[in-house]
Amino acid sequence: MTEQDAKRGPDSAEPAPAPYGAAIDLLTVPFAGAPIFTRARALRPTGKVLPEHARSHNRALVLQTLYTAGAQSRADVARETGLTRVTISDLVADLIAEGLVIELGQREDARPGKPAILIDVDRAAFQIIGVDLSEHQRFLGAVIDLDGGIVSRAEVDRAGATGERAVDLVIELVRGMLASTTTPVLGIGVGSPGVVDPLGVVRSAPNLGWTDVALQARLANEFSLPVHVANDANVAVLAEHGASQLDDLLLVKIGHGVGAGLIIGGRPVIGGGFAAGEIGHVVVGTDGGPRCACGKHGCLEVWLAVPRLTARLDAIDPESPDAASARDDILHEAGRRLGIVLAPVVGALNLAEVVLSGPAELLDGALHEATVETLRNRTMAEHNRDLRLRMTAQAQDIVLRGAAVMVLSGQLGVA
Repeated sequence: MTEQDAKRGPDSAEPAPAPYGAAIDLLTVPFAGAPIFTRARALRPTGKVLPEHARSHNRALVLQTLYTAGAQSRADVARETGLTRVTISDLVADLIAEGLVIELGQREDARPGKPAILIDVDRAAFQIIGVDLSEHQRFLGAVIDLDGGIVSRAEVDRAGATGERAVDLVIELVRGMLASTTTPVLGIGVGSPGVVDPLGVVRSAPNLGWTDVALQARLANEFSLPVHVANDANVAVLAEHGASQLDDLLLVKIGHGVGAGLIIGGRPVIGGGFAAGEIGHVVVGTDGGPRCACGKHGCLEVWLAVPRLTARLDAIDPESPDAASARDDILHEAGRRLGIVLAPVVGALNLAEVVLSGPAELLDGALHEATVETLRNRTMAEHNRDLRLRMTAQAQDIVLRGAAVMVLSGQLGVA
């Protein structure tokens, strides 16, 4: 295998396309087939590394070290990674040539010998496009810097669009954001509702009317950029994991639909059929319930999805003396149904933390209390006494920030 071949994706015959607006071919690390997210320590070899993979592995290890620790000398990076100084010098030279790493000048602190030159990831060199398709009435987008900061925002009114019209709106949103970028673009990350396979094909998203929509390929062809598409809850849990640093974490994303993202042992779990976390279409109880978009009756989504929950609350007469009680009853029932679905998951995995993502005005309060009460009643207290159920601190940006994590990991191997 030639070095050029080693730089290509595992299933492609050509190198990945250059970043939007870039004059160099930067994205040459074959992480397209790798897990969406890895912890820094997972980049260290735990077994034999094949020669054809060693260079890309070492390259990612250097980038991860600099991204996490900040400015370091080449000798610092060699000590941290366990690689030789010759290897580090060679890799850093390539990374500087590609515009990924910059020299910051001499170290200022007094140390024996010749002052070391500090290097770091060039955090201002590239931007990322993040897209969130989980909202009921709009699609959200953001231009994000390499440190996860939001540079600018955009949105398009979904207005109930489904099928090809929804795809057109996504393309319109991305095109507008690309026009507002101020540096070359590292890649596009998209969080979509529904079942999404590792190639970015949305196998099924009933709320968007999508079946087998090759969204990743279509966006890549449209914009000649690396694109990563995954389920919105799986994307959201990447952002939450980065903030919490918990190795085991379940995040429930409640928006237009209901889904969950799961990380176990620091790695995402997507399942053999790519549908791990699709709790929204689990039928809750045996008492039936409203019809779901998937065709069944009584799915968790019909009790908990924001449009459904909001519609029931809006139907309460605000002038009624029992309005507050009626509101609490609706939220309590939604929380109880969520607890019923989560209890076997928490019990089976012995999770310590479950995070809710969605409108705080709906999820905090009666709904939260009912979920906790149901979990306690339906699991073994002695094994789950430390279980914590909390709201995310990422607010509406959680999918956007997770999309940036996905691009960093997929393109550079950086968590």
